[in-house]
Amino acid sequence: MTELEKKQSGEVYDAREPELRKQQNRAKNLMRQYNGIPAENVVERAHVLSELFGTFGKNARVNQPIYMDYGYNIHLGNNSFLNMHCTLLDTAPIVIGECTMVGPDAKIHTAVHALNGAERFWHEPDGTTAVKTQTMPVHIGSYTWIGGGSIILPGVTIGDNVVIGAGSVVTESIPDNAIACGNPCQIRVERD
Repeated sequence: MTELEKKQSGEVYDAREPELRKQQNRAKNLMRQYNGIPAENVVERAHVLSELFGTFGKNARVNQPIYMDYGYNIHLGNNSFLNMHCTLLDTAPIVIGECTMVGPDAKIHTAVHALNGAERFWHEPDGTTAVKTQTMPVHIGSYTWIGGGSIILPGVTIGDNVVIGAGSVVTESIPDNAIACGNPCQIRVERD
């Protein structure tokens, strides 16, 4: 199994593998290009995002700047919106439904590391170390609003028609039609 296959299936993988480095470099270069495009040049912005993202939905919008690892694991639905300074650590898929808004400075993480410090690293014979990483995807439904400054942790699913209050740390999945906030994020209202 290749390191890419391990990464995509959630197994421990080695991010130093040359093909993964190449993919990250491509994403970082396209991200830097995107972040430098004049705001009024919507055609070029959409073109770069369609090259960068795995799926870039019709009428979707991403305010600059944006930050990511690979790009191709990000799937943004039709009419959805990512505000400025969002960070999407897309070592695994990040799927965002239609008509969903993600506020400024939101962070979505998919990388996981061992809780035991000694298990977080490969120790090479030459004395160097490298981080071991696993991944867990994040899914965000349609018609959902993620408040600014929120952090969504690996493996979380947020349902349809959900509101996540600004500054929340979402550690567990949130069902459809909920209003949730806090650190850790907790359901405050469940709507029909």
